[in-house]
Amino acid sequence: MNTHVIINGENIQGSAETFKVLNPANEEVITEIASATPEQVNQAVQAATEAFKQWKNISDKEINNSFSKIANDIRQEKKEIARLITLEQGKPLGLAEFEVEAGASWIEYIASLEIPVETIQEPGGKTIQVYNRPLGVVASITPWNWPFMIAVWHLFPALKTKNCIVNKPSEYTPLSTVKLVEIINRHVPKGVCSVVLGTGKVGQVLSEHPDIAKVTFTGSTRTGQSILSHSVNTLKGVVLELGGNDVGIVLDDIDVDSTAEKIFGSAFLNAGQTCAALKRLYVHENIYEDLIHKLVEIAERQVVGDGQEENTTFGPVQNRMQFNKVKALIEDAIAQGGELLTQAPVLPENGYYIAPTLIANLREGVALVDEEQFGPALPIIKFSEIDDVIQRANQSSFGLGGSVWSQDIEKAQEIANQLECGTVWINSHADLSPAAPFGGWKLSGLGYSFGLDGLLLFTKKQAIHISR
Repeated sequence: MNTHVIINGENIQGSAETFKVLNPANEEVITEIASATPEQVNQAVQAATEAFKQWKNISDKEINNSFSKIANDIRQEKKEIARLITLEQGKPLGLAEFEVEAGASWIEYIASLEIPVETIQEPGGKTIQVYNRPLGVVASITPWNWPFMIAVWHLFPALKTKNCIVNKPSEYTPLSTVKLVEIINRHVPKGVCSVVLGTGKVGQVLSEHPDIAKVTFTGSTRTGQSILSHSVNTLKGVVLELGGNDVGIVLDDIDVDSTAEKIFGSAFLNAGQTCAALKRLYVHENIYEDLIHKLVEIAERQVVGDGQEENTTFGPVQNRMQFNKVKALIEDAIAQGGELLTQAPVLPENGYYIAPTLIANLREGVALVDEEQFGPALPIIKFSEIDDVIQRANQSSFGLGGSVWSQDIEKAQEIANQLECGTVWINSHADLSPAAPFGGWKLSGLGYSFGLDGLLLFTKKQAIHISR
């Protein structure tokens, strides 16, 4: 298992300072990794700066051919990559294989995009051509919840737009990202894509480097704010996909059985450790009892355990810090009058296991409702008036996503138009598309990813005026 930094296409041993990668299913050490030094971060950026001199002139056809080869290699090695994801992240193996396959498909979609050149013809005869030029060297800092997929989301738009990139994955889940960068380096010139490993200190050195033109970051709002504050001196661009507290609003005309399955899946996707997961559920009083009964039934049939076990449907929380946070939020919600709806099964003694937890009779002002839990606990709140629930939904300081569940699509769209968030789903939640821009409002982010709009955020405009 390669656990070295990759700089200029070469595996390089890090510093004497090390960090351990644990398996969250049993808390055993998978491997111990040498952290990158500040000098090695600088080497990675300088190698990328040098590589950019040629990479910025590469043809679109060559990039697309490289992307096709990378996607093919990923599919060839899908089982090995999925095994690494499950080992380090905890999710069931089937979900890890989905993450790998979706990553390969996402790469192919990005390859299909064409970077436009706009031509403006002025009445006086002058022609203006507007180009989207590469920025230079991009820094990418990726989280621990979808370590392979989000690395794909960061790296390939930057490469498609002819930038070079240096990635720093989460210290909790570096292994699948290192594997991805190894595969990329089979098909791109040295220095175009590097990875540096370590804790947040390494990420800070990378994101604050004066030769970085843009930082793309997925993670906590607090860290995103820090990255933004340090971008001022060099006027770096940033794309920040930060926390969310996604709302779901369920009207009383839905089919309870089929809707409950979809709601459970989108709230507890990856054990709730998904930025765009449904995180607070408002249910109309007419169907409240029926829906929570069905949700409890679905929750209690989950098999909680090691993601490597064939019958496991629900893996552990990824790390102890998040495990403690979610447990504390659940205990606080119950102490404040919340009704625990689910019965906790017998769980393994070792590992960060929390069974899917549903809590009713809550209100705004309780931390589980107001904050992002990022784990397997869902607060369920009864409502009666649409205008009231829209106002309550919009009180949040987050604005990543939301959903409306109804058979009346026109009414659902009217509600969707009033929600203060970057993405609204009707009768689904968290099913992202590579073609649609995705980004947060309020404290949920800055900029957006996906689609042509997200791709072009990795470019700068150049207008060429031609007078004859």
